Amino acid sequence: MDDEMFPVRRAAAHEIGQKLDDFSVEELGERIALLRREIERLEAARDAKQAAKSAAGSVFKF
Repeated sequence: MDDEMFPVRRAAAHEIGQKLDDFSVEELGERIALLRREIERLEAARDAKQAAKSAAGSVFKF
């Protein structure tokens, strides 16, 4: 059979609120690590935007 006939299905990284009963302990640990990295990424983006906002606010003070 040709591999193109059976595409590899990748699971979504994580869906908030999804059922967790079918995940193994290892899979749950992987999900936790993934979500922690995503939280760090979100916090860094928030902090960068806050710094830019603060810098712009200090330039336009009257």
